[in-house]
Amino acid sequence: MSSSSTSPLGTSVSSASASAAATSGSSASAAATSGSSASGKSTSGATTSSTPDAAATSPVLLDIDGPVARLTFNRPAVLNALDGAMASAWQAALQTVRDTAGLRVLVMRGAGRAFMAGGDLGALQQDPVAKVQALLPVAHDCVRIITDLQIPVVASLHGAVAGAGVSIALAADLAIAAENTQFTLAYARIGASPDVGATWHLPQVVGLRKAMEIAMLADTLDAQEALRLSLVNRVVPTNALEAETDALVQRLANGPTAAYAKIRHLLRDAGQRSLSAQLDAEQAAFEASAATEDFQEGVAAFLGKRPAKYTGR
Repeated sequence: MSSSSTSPLGTSVSSASASAAATSGSSASAAATSGSSASGKSTSGATTSSTPDAAATSPVLLDIDGPVARLTFNRPAVLNALDGAMASAWQAALQTVRDTAGLRVLVMRGAGRAFMAGGDLGALQQDPVAKVQALLPVAHDCVRIITDLQIPVVASLHGAVAGAGVSIALAADLAIAAENTQFTLAYARIGASPDVGATWHLPQVVGLRKAMEIAMLADTLDAQEALRLSLVNRVVPTNALEAETDALVQRLANGPTAAYAKIRHLLRDAGQRSLSAQLDAEQAAFEASAATEDFQEGVAAFLGKRPAKYTGR
C-alpha cells in the first residue's frame, strides 16, 4: 500500500486511494430494495484510508486505482441518505478527482442496499431553512465540479435512487442500473421542490411534460421504465452490476480521454448556444482533437485495420 497523508478535512489521501466524505442536499428519502454493495477497496487491495476503521466510518470512500476513480457513498445503515457530514466530504472527494492528474473516468456508487435514498430528513427537522442554506451551496458546487470534469462520469445504481440520488444520477454522463433499482424524485412527497440540479437535467433527458409528471406526482419508476425514459443507459441483472459497471468503466478508461472531454462539454453546452455558435464550438473542439496523440493513434489504427491504443493524451 502506498503511503498516505491527511487532508485538512481529516480524510486520508494516498497515491493509490483517497478517503473523503460526501455532500448533502435537501432531498426527500425513499425506501430501498436490496442490491449489490460496493466494497470501498481498491482493486490492488488497498483500503481508502490509512486505517480500516477510518475507511469504514467515512461517509464517502474515494478509491483511485490507476486511471479509474471510484467514489462510494458510504452510509449503508441509512441507505446512504445525505446529511451534514456528507456535505463537505462529497465536495472534498470530487475536488480530489478534479485535481488528480492521469484520471480517465469517475464512477459513483452506493454501499449496501441502495445508491442513495435522498436527503437525511431527520437532520432537517430542526431549523430546516438554516440547514438547507448551509447544505445546498456545497451540494450544488459538487454538481458544478462534476459538470466541469475533463473525464467521463458513470453512475452505478441499485436499490433506492430517490431525491438527491436521482439528481446525482442525472448529473453523470452515463448511468447503469441493476434490475432491482427503484427511482423516485420524491421531493413533492414532503412538500419540497427538487435540488442538486434535477430541474436542469431532467427536462433535458425526458422532455418538459414528462419531467413535470415525474417531479409533481413523484411516482416510483422501476429500472425498465427508467431505461425507456433514458434516465439510464443500461439495465443489468442485480448480481452482475459490479462486473458490468467495471467493464464499462474500463472501456472508457482505455478510450480517447481528451475527445471524451470535448464530447461531454459540447453536448452539455449545446442547449445554451445558437446553431451557429455550436458549429463554431464543434470546429474548435475538432481542431484541438486533431492536435492530440490520441487522434494520430486513432487515424493510424483505422487505416491500419487494428485496435487503437489510446493514452489519453
